[in-house]
Amino acid sequence: MTDKTIADLIEDRFGLPTEDGRGMPAEGEISALLTHRSHRRFKPDAVPDEVLRIALAGAFSAPAKSDLQQGTVIIVKDPAVRAKIDAMVGSQDWIPNAPAFLVFCGDNHRMRLIAEARGTPYPNGHLDSFLNCAGDAAIVLATFVRAAEAMGLGCCPVSVIRDKIEEVSDLLQLPDHVFPFAGMGVGYPSTAGHISLRLPPALNVHTDRYNDENVIKEIDAYDRRRDARHATPPEKQRMTKEFGVAEFYGWSEDKARQYATPQRKQLAAFLKSKGFGLD
Repeated sequence: MTDKTIADLIEDRFGLPTEDGRGMPAEGEISALLTHRSHRRFKPDAVPDEVLRIALAGAFSAPAKSDLQQGTVIIVKDPAVRAKIDAMVGSQDWIPNAPAFLVFCGDNHRMRLIAEARGTPYPNGHLDSFLNCAGDAAIVLATFVRAAEAMGLGCCPVSVIRDKIEEVSDLLQLPDHVFPFAGMGVGYPSTAGHISLRLPPALNVHTDRYNDENVIKEIDAYDRRRDARHATPPEKQRMTKEFGVAEFYGWSEDKARQYATPQRKQLAAFLKSKGFGLD
């Protein structure tokens, strides 16, 4: 039994005082959500197939756009295939070292097979088809994280596989109208991980209309709170040749530098090559 309340967990997540949930004990599903953390270091213990199947059953219980159910997961068991994916994306430790590795895909292929089998036209091969299955893949991925954590597992999403989306697609033999959305390292955590401080609700929750009046002021304050908890050492700063070593290197400086060079410009061409219309 803990004396902590939901308010304590919210304060820990955002670094700001609140009375929301002050009378609620820190337990249950909302407590688990507020204490979520990514895990990149795992025990060597294997994840039993049954445990993985149960977590996936939970994941595919998630909402799906119009009940179309356009998410698919590839469980990558072959060490050689995992090694190839790892080599493609620059040796992410949590790909070869995670006891289990999954690839979450957006899948519009099934719907087209159904239309063909039922003898109906499919006039919806435009941008919305891509958005629908991308949304389904994202919801399945997020729900898998919750299901896996409920069973004592830790997870690390790996979006960097989209840097080599063509090669990963070919390696996994994905048909047309299916694309790899993100990988996922899964295992029993060897360390507790840390709570990552999130942007304040003032920036991501609006009422009636979008409001960006105080964005930079709020982000500056967030940078200071986050730095006080987990400062980035100088050797971890990005693109120091181009921008130098910053005296203060907050979250916003890191993200600005991250997006200061083009990334994944091949995605539109790849999706078109897989049969997606983007008009």
